[in-house]
Amino acid sequence: MEFDENIGRSAMLPPLPERMRPHTLEGYVGQKHLVGEGGVLRKMIESGNLTSFILWGPPGVGKTTLARIIAHSLGREFHTLSAVSAGVKEVREVIDRARGGSVFSSGAAPILFIDEIHRFSKSQQDALLGAVEDGTIVLIGATTENPSFEVNTPLLSRCQVFVLKSLGPADLKELLDRTLKEDVLLRTMDIKVTETDALFRYSGGDARKLLNILEMCVNSFPGGKQAVIDNNTVTSCLQENTAIYDKGGEMHYDIISAFIKSVRGSDPNAAVYYLGRMLAGGEDPLFIARRLCILAAEDIGLANPNALLLADSCFRIVHSIGMPEARIPLSETTIYLAASPKSNSAYLAIDKAMELASRTQTSSVPLYLRNAPTKLMEDLGYSDGYMYAHDYPGHFADLEFMPADLAGTRLYDPADNRKEEEMRRRLASLWKKYGY
Repeated sequence: MEFDENIGRSAMLPPLPERMRPHTLEGYVGQKHLVGEGGVLRKMIESGNLTSFILWGPPGVGKTTLARIIAHSLGREFHTLSAVSAGVKEVREVIDRARGGSVFSSGAAPILFIDEIHRFSKSQQDALLGAVEDGTIVLIGATTENPSFEVNTPLLSRCQVFVLKSLGPADLKELLDRTLKEDVLLRTMDIKVTETDALFRYSGGDARKLLNILEMCVNSFPGGKQAVIDNNTVTSCLQENTAIYDKGGEMHYDIISAFIKSVRGSDPNAAVYYLGRMLAGGEDPLFIARRLCILAAEDIGLANPNALLLADSCFRIVHSIGMPEARIPLSETTIYLAASPKSNSAYLAIDKAMELASRTQTSSVPLYLRNAPTKLMEDLGYSDGYMYAHDYPGHFADLEFMPADLAGTRLYDPADNRKEEEMRRRLASLWKKYGY
């Protein structure tokens, strides 16, 4: 068969990732901690005792595929919604169908799979609660974002969370070998893979991206020639064809890194440029808003405490109004944070404190600092000797607050900026022992 004919066949077939989507666990690559021997999801399938859960992991690791495999293996009715396009109305329609369906009446609740569940609003998530709680449906959610932040507590409490990992080199090699051997089109071609470093590196642990790159490289060879896939082939194809910004790929991490470092480096021009790159590429604005909150606390901190307040307001506003209007508060906050004085003193202090705490769990809180809610505790000396700061001049009492074995330990070092210099002077006047 000539290569040109294969190109014609390829145009009539689904994309390679869809052709290679497995239908059973035996064909599923990766996530052995969940689906391998003794894995919790394998046990669910084997027992038929399916409960609602959320799959949290990066793009292209098999979240949707795994949900479909579970439904297929258990013979469950399978409904799917995308949080990007579905509303409360669509959610209620699926629940109504489940309540009236023959599958449910036979005792096996249908599965409702919601992709990108982190994008569901509170009202959309609330619409699921009753049906999940009474077993009308089994909810399987998929998210690339931490569900602790993005899924409402009532819904999250009714679901287990399973973490999926990026595919490792061994997983990617297994997928590559299987694809070349089993795909209806590629198995008929003369393909030789001599190097995999670039192929695996650019795929970034993403199975879908690996297969898309492979298909792109194979299609780059002229008719009748052997397709030799090596590092140069992959790099050359990607330079010509890869999208400018990929939310799930290596460019995503490069751009967000440049954005963070530009804000930290006090360059509002570069910061707002990278913000524009992310928004134009379709980045989730809430992801950016979360990063701004972290930046405000970690890199600006006490040099300008208002930065954290503005970042928090920005997150709430972005959550409320969405794009395209969200670009404006994001720009305002980015510029403000970039132009603000910088300090990481609070960040350093808590890291020091947590490291010290991990080594001093047995250090006793002084008796005079302990609560004394009962007479017995009063008799034992709890709270005895405590000095109420507001009863003393300047609202300050010279008291040791650290455990006795840590007396005089300094964890907070004010940074060199106007606000913290004021704090340093005040602390120095109060605490000689800390050496401010």
